[in-house]
Amino acid sequence: MPDWMTMSQYSMNFLLVPIPEYPLPECAPTKVIKLVVLGGSGVGKTALVVRFLTKRFIGDYEANTGALYSRKFTIDGEQISLQVQDTPFVSLEDENDTICCQEQINRSIYWADGFVFVYSITDYESYRVIRPLHQHIRKIHPNANIPLLLMANKGDLLRARQVSTKEGHQLANELGCPYSEVSARENCEGVHGAFQQLCQELSRIIGNCNGEKRRGLHLIRPKSPNMQELKRRLKQALSSKGKTATML
Repeated sequence: MPDWMTMSQYSMNFLLVPIPEYPLPECAPTKVIKLVVLGGSGVGKTALVVRFLTKRFIGDYEANTGALYSRKFTIDGEQISLQVQDTPFVSLEDENDTICCQEQINRSIYWADGFVFVYSITDYESYRVIRPLHQHIRKIHPNANIPLLLMANKGDLLRARQVSTKEGHQLANELGCPYSEVSARENCEGVHGAFQQLCQELSRIIGNCNGEKRRGLHLIRPKSPNMQELKRRLKQALSSKGKTATML
């Protein structure tokens, strides 16, 4: 198994922590892809990120940590550094479908090269979040051709479905982006394939910049928690071992 797909040693206890980065700066690939995963509460953003990067499903994790994950892998024969920013949830503020975004989310939007929008097929409210979220991003990047991916998660929970596949396709057509209905719990290949397609598109776009300044403010990326923080979270996970796992 490639090194970028191996699980963090701390994840053996089903605690999600930032995935280790390459050890030395001089070993870093020259091309960096920066993704931000956005969506409503409880849609499984973190579970999807972990599925993509490790092939594992995490059922019990610390929600809304806003962690940044960094891994090396190869796209079209070229080694890439992929940075994926998980984010706290976005919520609708009123009946006019305006959204409430934390400052961390706004900073991530400025920072990113591409975006993954996630909603749950079992939660129509999370579907409603996507349009105003897209409008919010367009206000921040009014002139940019922004690569997007729309993911409908929890595709295994068909009996609880509130959002049809047709509605998902309609929204994707409206946003002008690919659409994928997946299950972080059961569909590793579907999750990986959707992320991989977006990364390939971003790799081509970044390669075509020819060294020119890329769009966005390109803020300094958030730092991953230090070892003391990781130890604290590991201890927390062990102490809550008997608690019911969060079902995604």
